[in-house]
Amino acid sequence: MDFNIKSGQPEKQRTACLILGVFESRRLSPPAMAVDQASEKYLSGLLRRGDMEGRRGQSLLLHHVPGALAERVLLIGCGKEDELNARGYLTIIKNSVSALRRTGAREAVSYLAELDFKQRDPGWRLREAVKTSAHTLYEFNELKTRDKKKRRLGKLAFTVPSRRELPRAEAALNEGRAIANGIRLTRDLGNRPGNICTPAYLARRAVELGKGHRSLTVNVLDEAAMKKLGMGSLLSVTQGSKQPAKLITLEYRGAKKTDKPVLLIGKGVTFDTGGISLKPPAQMDEMKYDMCGAASVLGTLSAVAELGLAINLVGVIPAVENMPGGRATKPGDIFTSLSGQTVEVLNTDAEGRLILCDALTYSQKFRPEVVIDIATLTGACVIALGKHATGLMSNHEPLAADLLAAGEESCDRAWQLPIWDEYQQQLNSNFADMANIGGRDAGTITAACFLSRFTENYHWAHLDIAGTAWLSGRDKGATGRPVGLLTQYILNRLKR
Repeated sequence: MDFNIKSGQPEKQRTACLILGVFESRRLSPPAMAVDQASEKYLSGLLRRGDMEGRRGQSLLLHHVPGALAERVLLIGCGKEDELNARGYLTIIKNSVSALRRTGAREAVSYLAELDFKQRDPGWRLREAVKTSAHTLYEFNELKTRDKKKRRLGKLAFTVPSRRELPRAEAALNEGRAIANGIRLTRDLGNRPGNICTPAYLARRAVELGKGHRSLTVNVLDEAAMKKLGMGSLLSVTQGSKQPAKLITLEYRGAKKTDKPVLLIGKGVTFDTGGISLKPPAQMDEMKYDMCGAASVLGTLSAVAELGLAINLVGVIPAVENMPGGRATKPGDIFTSLSGQTVEVLNTDAEGRLILCDALTYSQKFRPEVVIDIATLTGACVIALGKHATGLMSNHEPLAADLLAAGEESCDRAWQLPIWDEYQQQLNSNFADMANIGGRDAGTITAACFLSRFTENYHWAHLDIAGTAWLSGRDKGATGRPVGLLTQYILNRLKR
């Protein structure tokens, strides 16, 4: 998909489709007013006759509007003008692209990025318009044998009111494009089935990403190397699988060598049966999404590398497959983690924390400024927050505040939960330093409490994306979250 920026009068745009906004009640946006003037009140005449009210979700497609050079004019309902806000704006962009997709137009010019509201500047509107459009147009059909030659939208231009605004608009467009590309990479990886997207496959894709960016260095450890290091907790998860585990490290250097890196850790369970503590069969196919944390780390690194940001960023991905088998971990088994702490595995389906804890300890070697782990960790987070907010827990309040702010700005929101000491006792074990589960109560929090025991030497935050990384039902598939939040967090750090 090719996104670009234009300026100029809407009635003079030669395009397959011109996209204009209409507010309630039948109030034309300024660009729509210009086309209305050129068409001798053709648009306002249609609105007066009741063809469109301007409510959000409405659209009206017109052909060969008098006085306009565009083949089509697509009017998009924007709701009440005085109620327009950031989330409403993104809904309008999404609605416009969905309606545009149905027209069959191969290219279009949209004036919706000129919709003005106080909360966000023009750069934000352009960047988010690109991200939202790319997200709406996304399809995963690489494994289908039909419908690959459908007529599709290839170019979409957004506008600014004058030419002097083009340089800043181009910068915003580039940000939006890079983040959208990172989100697409994350979604593609998440949507690929477990027989394709294995730990070795994730490692290969990381190496390919490194080859595409000179600023990226990639290293992959095999099971023998992890065993030598003492990663007993991580390796306990992969015992029942024929797919060997991989520990993938990506180092992006965009700043001075002396600058401490931001470090991202992504849970990479490429398929999770639950192991001996087998999951119920219903919707088990969705367990291919249990590597979306790993995918989001790759997507964020892709966006940062494409933008060439002046920051040092490290990604660590423990990649495994959790399967039952003759060698699989049994409930009650005890393993020694890389930190030296012992863990009693009471439930083999609580495997994500077992690979993350060794990755958290391993990450100390990079002397990070902050560490953020991203994981589809607990079903309890879905119960608590649904599909709308990522669960956030942290041992450092300023880091948590920064992530919450980045979530609000990127419309990829998180919600903070406590990790008070009172919850830690639920992890007590009679036979080891700790158990890997803390019971039914506060499952999301006790999972984070487990991880916190391996993060005492640095500032750390945990993002539980079990509810936000994918959707079930009719829109089933990976969402690409929280690449938007993470990239915004990094961009905000550079503004300090």
